[in-house]
Amino acid sequence: MPPAAPVQYLPATGVFSATWLLVLFPLIGAAVLLLGGRYTNKWGPYLGVLTPCLSFVFALFLWMAMIGRSGDSREISSTLWTWIPVNGFHVDVGYLIDPLSMTFVLLITGVGGLIHIYSLGYMAHDERIRLFFGYMNLFVASMLILVLANDYLVLYVGWEGVGLASYLLISFWYFKPEAATAGKKAFVMNRVGDVGLSLAIMTMFWAFGQTNFAAVFGGIGGAGSGVALALTLLLLLGACGKSGQFPLQAWLPDAMTGPTPVSALIHAATMVTAGVYLIARSATIYNASQDGRTAVLLVGAITLMIGAIIGCAYDDIKKVLAYSTVSQIGYMVLATGLGTAGYALGIAHLLSHGFFKSTMFLSAGSVMEGMEDTTDMRRFGALTKAMSVTHITFLCGYLAIIGIPPFSGFWTKDAIIEAAWDKGGTSGTLLAITGIVGAGFTAFYMTRLMSMTFWSKSRWRETFRPHDAPKVMLVPMGILAAGALCVGGILVIGRLLQNWLVPSVGEYTEGVRAVNPWLMSTITLIVVLFGVAGGVQGFVRRPVPTTAPVPVSPLVMAARHDLYDNAFNEAVLMRPGQWATRVLVFFDNRGVDGLVNGLAAFIGGTSGALRKLQTGFVRSYAVGILGGAVVALGALLLLRAA
Repeated sequence: MPPAAPVQYLPATGVFSATWLLVLFPLIGAAVLLLGGRYTNKWGPYLGVLTPCLSFVFALFLWMAMIGRSGDSREISSTLWTWIPVNGFHVDVGYLIDPLSMTFVLLITGVGGLIHIYSLGYMAHDERIRLFFGYMNLFVASMLILVLANDYLVLYVGWEGVGLASYLLISFWYFKPEAATAGKKAFVMNRVGDVGLSLAIMTMFWAFGQTNFAAVFGGIGGAGSGVALALTLLLLLGACGKSGQFPLQAWLPDAMTGPTPVSALIHAATMVTAGVYLIARSATIYNASQDGRTAVLLVGAITLMIGAIIGCAYDDIKKVLAYSTVSQIGYMVLATGLGTAGYALGIAHLLSHGFFKSTMFLSAGSVMEGMEDTTDMRRFGALTKAMSVTHITFLCGYLAIIGIPPFSGFWTKDAIIEAAWDKGGTSGTLLAITGIVGAGFTAFYMTRLMSMTFWSKSRWRETFRPHDAPKVMLVPMGILAAGALCVGGILVIGRLLQNWLVPSVGEYTEGVRAVNPWLMSTITLIVVLFGVAGGVQGFVRRPVPTTAPVPVSPLVMAARHDLYDNAFNEAVLMRPGQWATRVLVFFDNRGVDGLVNGLAAFIGGTSGALRKLQTGFVRSYAVGILGGAVVALGALLLLRAA
């Protein structure tokens, strides 16, 4: 294998030398809350809120210090301690703070901090609120390790920490069978993706002798196309697991059984964006393999359509938002597959999605708060006046996700569609059409959600008393709604984010403008308006039944069953696995254990029989000697007679 020529990063100085504090704050919070016991019950939740907020404030100082730098001077690396010093293999625990990691740190701590504040109201009556905030702090700390690591092996530590914390949060209400099952499903399916990332790290060690970013990025150019392709596919498998992309998307909707703040944290700002981060961070590797980028494009395009189609059929408000997340992450993955023309656009949509999807999840939690934890939209309707503030915040998220100007989604999602079109050729055309069709589906199912929840006639029981959530929940919702309005335009107009991310993902390049971008946006907007019209026609102008109508078309039935993804996994993966396990258990019990136990029984029985010959009585031995002498004498007489 060719030797690696490491990329050079600047050493950390000044305020950057204290970057480790970003992780330390939530890590201390997690330790105190999880180990402090009942003595922390009263003040523990406030500590849980304080720690990510402290990280956010410190992140702002780091960001302002980085703005004062230019170009490659924004890539700063530091070693904290040596982890693995084994001959030629050397792993240091350290961090890389650059425009990409800084962007994610601000998102994780900023939006995550608001979700923590919201949780004070949402989880106020839960007896285990201290543990909840402990798990939330552990999640934030793990996510920060993931995005700040300067080595793939250290990144893997954060990656697994996020997986553990997500399992604890999704199954937080473990006494509910569906919550326990959802947590295990998320954990197992994520492990499938984690195998891909772990194999990628092993391949890096084999190819470059190291796993740190500097050595891997410096050596990938001379490693050969085969190594580059293998790494891109294995990293993509890891990204599919964490970001709920095809074919590992089935865990993500089931994760809705956890508390609503968990849904907002996992599905909007952190965990499901980790896969997009992994691809963008590995931009140098993906730039070395066109086939690898093609695989990313296919996964993104397929996933965005899967999520959009299934989102049209569910009646559970949180599951509709979950499949919306699957679809929107598909747009981000598709963008990163475009290479230097799309990395920054994928991150831009990720950031705007963090705001508008958090807004909608938290607003959905507010609806549940006022509707006695009901999630069935067929039991809602006419909530606009009763939940006026929640309606406004939900409306901001709705307008942003469907791409109505000037809301965030209009700038970021349309930019991805335009970049796909500019890719040129048949593939570019198909990708752009897929994005446009997905936008139409998004407009339909989100209008359906808004109509069934707010705009249609009342279908809730008379005992319900709908109301807005407490102020501690409404304030974070309002801040995030403001972000849903303006963040996308701020990031994309003037190529602000594209220029900011140049040191991390390379120079932003545009394809040949095959069509005027405003014309493409107009076409997309027309399709979106058709989707809106379909949602209004079907669920505002027509009465909404309180139970889902049957029979339905085969397509609707397939969508209600997740396009039979769970059935496929059960038939192709789970059942054969169970049968194989039973065969191995039978072989182990009857074969391996039978052989070992049978040999032991034979030796035990034989020794038991022989032991009876050793009685310890002299008379017995005398009889034996006499008998032996008689036999010997008889044998001699026979021999003589012969």
